[in-house]
Amino acid sequence: QMLSNMVGRKKTIPFSSCAAQMYLSLSFGMIECVLLGVMAYDRYVAICHPLHYTVIMDRNTCVQLAAISWSSSFLSSMVINVLTLRLPYCGPNVLNHFFCDVPFVLKLACTDTSLTELVVFIFSIIIVFIPFLLIVVSYARILLSVLKIRSASGRHKSLSTCASHLTVVALFYGTAIFMYMRPQSKSSRAGGKIIAVFYTVVTPMLNPLIYSLRNQDVKGALRRAIAKQRM
Repeated sequence: QMLSNMVGRKKTIPFSSCAAQMYLSLSFGMIECVLLGVMAYDRYVAICHPLHYTVIMDRNTCVQLAAISWSSSFLSSMVINVLTLRLPYCGPNVLNHFFCDVPFVLKLACTDTSLTELVVFIFSIIIVFIPFLLIVVSYARILLSVLKIRSASGRHKSLSTCASHLTVVALFYGTAIFMYMRPQSKSSRAGGKIIAVFYTVVTPMLNPLIYSLRNQDVKGALRRAIAKQRM
């Protein structure tokens, strides 16, 4: 829908499609937040308790953590979307954004949206801030453990394990927190659109590259491709 609006002349979206787009984009964004927190805990266990890793992070635990991430995110998104869509929209319903996002849809409502904005803020704390706090605590413990390692190669190996995850966390969480956990104002619309591009387009596009560059086969293929270009 976003690509068709960019290419075509008719830049409209049905209300039902807008609702579906808003629900799915918010759900998958929340899932990303929770899973990044789970991945930070996984790295904490791997580095700080390597001998107990297979016992702590067994298959059942991983399945349960994934199920909690998905179910909590879909449920939270449903609550936010129901509260947003039940508001009256008197028109003109011109969305100053490239897709249906909750903060921008709320600007179209012709009634007081303070209660809905408060609910969005509360769920942002639960789904966004709590996993972010887990990430900070996990990496603080990881850093303390790495500093105790005497060999430089051991410290480098431990830190390189976390490099890709930290890069994704910085890109995704930095933009998501700035977007959903700040006071909304009319002057922030242009900046909000730029920020939204990062957590909806840029970060997902870079994810495969960031994670795969730690793979030695991918690094070798990349070096060979660069060498051929130079020849």
